Amino acid sequence: MNNTANRTVLGLSRKQLAVIAAILIGGIAAGGWILGSAPAGAPDDHAAHSDARGHDDGEHHGVKAAERHDHEAGHEDPEHHASSSVAEADSNALVLSESRIRAAGIGVDKAGPATIRTSSILPGEIRFNEDRTAHVVPRLAGVVESVPANLGQPVKRGQVLAVIASTGLSELRSALLAAQRRLSLAQSTYIREKQLWQEKISAEQDYLAAQQTLREAEISVANMQQKLLALGASAGGAGRLSRYEIRAPFDGVVVEKHITLGEAVKEDASIFTLSDLSSVWAEIVVPAKDLNLVRVGEKVVVRATAFDSSAEGRIAYVGALLGQDTRSAKARVTLSNPKMAWRPGLFVNVEVVSGEARVPVSIATDALQTIDDRPVVFVRVADGFVARPVTLGRSDGERIEVRSGLEAGTPYAASGSFVLKSELGKGSAEHSH
Repeated sequence: MNNTANRTVLGLSRKQLAVIAAILIGGIAAGGWILGSAPAGAPDDHAAHSDARGHDDGEHHGVKAAERHDHEAGHEDPEHHASSSVAEADSNALVLSESRIRAAGIGVDKAGPATIRTSSILPGEIRFNEDRTAHVVPRLAGVVESVPANLGQPVKRGQVLAVIASTGLSELRSALLAAQRRLSLAQSTYIREKQLWQEKISAEQDYLAAQQTLREAEISVANMQQKLLALGASAGGAGRLSRYEIRAPFDGVVVEKHITLGEAVKEDASIFTLSDLSSVWAEIVVPAKDLNLVRVGEKVVVRATAFDSSAEGRIAYVGALLGQDTRSAKARVTLSNPKMAWRPGLFVNVEVVSGEARVPVSIATDALQTIDDRPVVFVRVADGFVARPVTLGRSDGERIEVRSGLEAGTPYAASGSFVLKSELGKGSAEHSH
């Protein structure tokens, strides 16, 4: 009973499901037919077409927008845009106008041939020319009465430096006066005896004796005069016999003074040092390794270390011995000093020229700069400068040889190149950002 009932319910249910499914399928088909017959296809096609075209237009407008953005960016900073273009083409290029070049003080020159001198720099010092330096001594003991000369004063030859009172000089002058009196008496006696002998009144022996006495008196006077002359003193005259005037032996400058008024001085005391500063010595210290470069007659250039001054000269002397402590020799150069610029005690550098060579391409040393550990020269081009690496050779401090990287006649920044290096560094920093 129960099984029959279940089958009935199940059967009914299956039928009902089939009917419901048929209704649903019919409804869906009717709806699809209605929709398919309506004029909605055109909008759908138009939408699809619009979607495709909109996609193309979007891409087109995107490109246009990017181009406008680039154009606006270039319009806002044309110099930066030009510099960026040049930097992309050559990272060592600088675009500069003529006005900016002039404002920066950049001087342009052309690479060309030059004579490069190979030299060594040796230390030295200006000293007195000992051939024109004198230590003035009194040569007679005495007491200082006056000192007209002052320290640092230029004096002329024969000018009075000091006056002393000397008893030794007084004795010499007294002896000279006595000898002169004896000479006068001997001359009178000789004349009289000669006349008497000629008249046969006196004997010839008396005449010869008078002649001998005259000759001895003349010798005595001459001897005393030579003594006074050796001391630089006069015979006396109307002045005091003890007055002794010490005079300058030549034109020069009083560089040392060791005498004061009222002082008692000895005959060998150095009271003045007088030097002719129109000629001085540059004394050079020559190490043993450089002795083959320093030869007598070699041309040198002497430069002051304290100020900008130089002079040319030649080696006048090279020492034959090395110092026991310094293991170096002494050499000297005689320098003319008309303006008194070379003062004793001044330190100098002496450039000893050991050779000269003619090079085909050279530049000023101020033009050389270093970028990325490489020497470069800023070459002038149409719109600015380009940093060009070079290979260098010999140098004399003013010019330097360029062995490769630059040709003769190429214009370059001879002065103010450090400004270009700074500008190039700024440009590299901006592009790196």
